[in-house]
Amino acid sequence: MARKTAALRAPDLLLESACPAPVCGVDEAGRGPWAGPVSAGAVILDPARIPHGLNDSKKLTARAREGLEIEIKTSAIAWGVGFASVDEISELNILHAAGLAMRRAVESLGVSPAFALVDGNYPFQLPCPVRTVVGGDGKSLSIAAASILAKVARDRLMIEMDARYPGYGFAGHKGYGAPAHISALARLGPCEIHRTTWAPVQKALRGE
Repeated sequence: MARKTAALRAPDLLLESACPAPVCGVDEAGRGPWAGPVSAGAVILDPARIPHGLNDSKKLTARAREGLEIEIKTSAIAWGVGFASVDEISELNILHAAGLAMRRAVESLGVSPAFALVDGNYPFQLPCPVRTVVGGDGKSLSIAAASILAKVARDRLMIEMDARYPGYGFAGHKGYGAPAHISALARLGPCEIHRTTWAPVQKALRGE
């Protein structure tokens, strides 16, 4: 029963309350896809104006995320989004490119945070002290908000890339390894936004 209760626990502000204020939540989106940049969000929430239904972006529909994106940007004390490009992913590797996107998101905040709660277990170097939180997007409301901004921003960009690079289906799979993407890679070969260090993309470059 305790295990079931823990699984149903919604994110809250307990972690934020234990840190120096203002606290920003930080999360990334797009570490796994074969194409497109990695994105990150950073959010300093106003405890008196928490959007209803705020949760881990993976637990929400696309429509719910888009609605919450508007509410977060309207009600938060500060928010920011950052990207790291495909070239930067190739140069730095995906882990450090995600950290770069996070730093850009934090640096774009209109308010300087005193502390950052970062989803995951890697202590990226950010402009303020950091606490990592495994599964943070399901525990911290600030990280959940950041996960939504990162996800919606990247999805929106990949829809734009679908128009620029037709035939790959980016609007549908967002660059992940879906069957339609595998088929398009075999048929068309990689395009400019494919991550050339990824094994499936390298195979396509070799014509395999």
